[in-house]
Amino acid sequence: MTATTPAAAPGYRARRTLPLRVEARRQLRRRRTLVIAAVLVLLPFVLVTAFAIGGDPGTRNPGRVNLMATATASGANFAATALFVSAGFLLVVPVALFCGDTVASEASWASLRYLLAAPVPRARLLLSKLTVALVFSAAAIVLLPLVALAVGTAAYGWGPLQLPTGGALAPGDAVLRLAVVTGYVFVSQLVTAALAFWLSTVTDAPLGAVGGAVGLTIVGNVLDQVTALGGLRAVLPAHWQYSWADALQPRMEWAGMIQGSSVSVSYALVLTALAFRGFARKDVVS
Repeated sequence: MTATTPAAAPGYRARRTLPLRVEARRQLRRRRTLVIAAVLVLLPFVLVTAFAIGGDPGTRNPGRVNLMATATASGANFAATALFVSAGFLLVVPVALFCGDTVASEASWASLRYLLAAPVPRARLLLSKLTVALVFSAAAIVLLPLVALAVGTAAYGWGPLQLPTGGALAPGDAVLRLAVVTGYVFVSQLVTAALAFWLSTVTDAPLGAVGGAVGLTIVGNVLDQVTALGGLRAVLPAHWQYSWADALQPRMEWAGMIQGSSVSVSYALVLTALAFRGFARKDVVS
């Protein structure tokens, strides 16, 4: 099926096709959505169990102060540690899954052409699916620190956030800093989301789109470890993925997070534009 302009009909409004609530309800009922939520909810409990079995992580390396060493200092520290151990890979998976499974899953079910014949304009279809995918991705990223904060507070108490660089933040300030960290983690994942979404428009295999986005993200992380690249690493989104650590200082620094956000958003805009441009010209046969 090639791109065509739907014939006008009484009562037809392009903006009313494929409402966001309909797409959101469909995605919410998917089994993979429930599995992702369960994994993110269980992770804090797994970490608490690991700390209970292995002992206080701060006693392992008494001369080395980092987020992991202060994980059991308070609920806020535990939430920050949960983000630290999951931001590099675990949170990449749900983002890639939600965004890479959008269009490709419809094609694999042979229902994409029927949606377009409804008629749902192609740009409207992509916009609806991308919007819902980003909302679900944001919900997944927010869910982890929320559960971790609750579990950590129950296990270690409600107290100041002990900073790796020394000093502490009051609980109220700590929650605000964690909100900034969570927001930055989401922004840094936009490049993975856009990459998965673009791949979803060029392949009929959802696993290919999801796996491709996760694989290329891992490649970016590996390249960032190659110090021989020097300043070229600054153009890699992975180079800035832990810039949120600047928020966990007595005085929050914004420079790294602003640069990282600029790089991530720039890649995301280019990849999203490629997705819309390519799908507008694509011959949909499934």
